[in-house]
Amino acid sequence: MENETLSFLALGDSYTIGEAVKEYERWPAQLVKKLRQNGVAIGNPRIIATTGWTTDELMAGIAKTGIRRTYDMVSLLIGVNNQYRGYPVEQYEKEFEELLSNAIRYAAGIPENVFVISIPDYGVTPFTKDKGLNESKIRSEIDTYNEIARRIVTSKNANFTDITIDSRNAKKDANLIAEDGLHPSAKMYAEWVEAIYASIYDNLSTR
Repeated sequence: MENETLSFLALGDSYTIGEAVKEYERWPAQLVKKLRQNGVAIGNPRIIATTGWTTDELMAGIAKTGIRRTYDMVSLLIGVNNQYRGYPVEQYEKEFEELLSNAIRYAAGIPENVFVISIPDYGVTPFTKDKGLNESKIRSEIDTYNEIARRIVTSKNANFTDITIDSRNAKKDANLIAEDGLHPSAKMYAEWVEAIYASIYDNLSTR
């Protein structure tokens, strides 16, 4: 596949669609740019994501889109809105596993070509403070969600990139948060890209 252009499908919510940043500042766009700069021929990402989506809403969105092809690389980042709305953890576990299985199917059945990104911790953002939300509760629940995701991802031999710890640096660095006081800035997304890139470059560059 040396001379072919690789394809990329990104599945998720506001963190994938890049709420409050420009299109080229979204992490999928930044990742594609970095891969191209390092010799990987890859097309623009196809993004299926909407701000506010939960796992079941992402499933419905994917079904509505009707994916009829496979991709060389598939990403999945979902769950923060399940936590925010207080959905049962069991629902997340069941639906996340189904979403991951579908992601692997969209990656032509190759789990190594799927990478999951952990849920960032919005508890450190000005939004949480302004809304009077409990930062410790958010932290604990997001950690639980991420532990579930990591376990399922590992069991299916896909890739898991943990950006949650670094996302908490936003508590001390306001430049990591977008102007809306909630979502990541282009700077934070760039940090995510460094972590994601490190875990997928070797796999992509050898194809």
